[in-house]
Amino acid sequence: MGGGGREHAIVRALGRSPGAPELLCAPGNPGIAQDARVLDITVSDLEGLVHAARQRRVDLVVVGPEGPLVGGLVDRLKREGIPAFGPTAAAARLEGSKAFAKEVMAAAGVPTGAFSVVRTVEEGLAAIDGRYPAVLKFDGLAAGKGVVLPADEAEARAALEAFLVERRHGPGDVVVEEFLEGEELSLLALCDGERAYPLAPAQDYKRIFDGDRGPNTGGMGSYSPVPAPGAQDPAALAALVHQPVLDELARRGTPFHGVLYAGLMLTADGPKVIEYNARFGDPETQAVLPRLQGDLAQLLLAATRPGGLAEQPPLAFSEDWAVTLVLAGAGYPERSAAGDVITIGELPGGVEVTHAGTARDVDGNLVTAGGRVLNVTALGPTATAARDAAYAAADLITFEGRQLRSDIALRAVE
Repeated sequence: MGGGGREHAIVRALGRSPGAPELLCAPGNPGIAQDARVLDITVSDLEGLVHAARQRRVDLVVVGPEGPLVGGLVDRLKREGIPAFGPTAAAARLEGSKAFAKEVMAAAGVPTGAFSVVRTVEEGLAAIDGRYPAVLKFDGLAAGKGVVLPADEAEARAALEAFLVERRHGPGDVVVEEFLEGEELSLLALCDGERAYPLAPAQDYKRIFDGDRGPNTGGMGSYSPVPAPGAQDPAALAALVHQPVLDELARRGTPFHGVLYAGLMLTADGPKVIEYNARFGDPETQAVLPRLQGDLAQLLLAATRPGGLAEQPPLAFSEDWAVTLVLAGAGYPERSAAGDVITIGELPGGVEVTHAGTARDVDGNLVTAGGRVLNVTALGPTATAARDAAYAAADLITFEGRQLRSDIALRAVE
């Protein structure tokens, strides 16, 4: 369930499963409609989703976005006896509350930056204590727009007022964090309530412009694998940052099933956790899943059972590199474009286009319908080959106001 690029990538990967499962997606998008039967049910209609799963006697529900997880969709499905890949509402608080995540990290002994939770603008400025750049995080879901990195007091005050006075994302506190420096890394792990099994590492690009400039976005591109020092042993990283959290949540009686996403900073003092997400990352999923070898449907179903992944073959990934580019609409991230006609040329083999924010107009034309519009993923034997293929394919896609970073995976090539 879901309707973005991440969900399209999941649908594609499930479609490659040997059992050729019948795929349904709610609400989907025009691209997903080519790979699955779409259902006209929004991700916020939890009762409608449960009803559809029950009525169609589905064998597995895979939850894409974070909102329904925090809202308790998995809990509802479990009460109906329907297997669901994703954490319960109690375990999904790792993403739903930044303060809760920090508290769990502290209890589990996971390395992370120093932090404090504030409730007023003045408390926030006092917690920063003149140390800039700072990190401010809204303690709740904010559709990828709840993190600000102020460079000075004026920016910090404006952000704190937006969070705490204007309540731009609703009621909630703010977490003030230590600013960490180093190489960023995304490491996702499949979890069966007992053990964490890491996927291939990926690197994400959050800023809208080349050179990591401009405001944060939901992600402008990614690549996998990652050649950065410290990223070569995913199992060791998972033992450091995933497994202790799983153990702590199990101790509290809220075992974590699903994907645990760890956003890491590889600092001079070792890896430290920036954030946890309780679902597949976007756009990292678009770069990681095409490299996964094996039966994704069976893996996700096994993860719904306590200890179920221990019965599956070890996770394996191809030697190929994957580079994913995000094509964003005009004005993103401040606003989302809508209604601009998209033209896609004849794409070469080995390139996968996933739809993130698209729709059909009254004439049947494919048009923009979101901030991030399309994802282009290319595989290749080297970082250079994958990157060149991705950009060559992106050049065949046009729409008004298209935004595209030109430096995705350039660090890997260099």
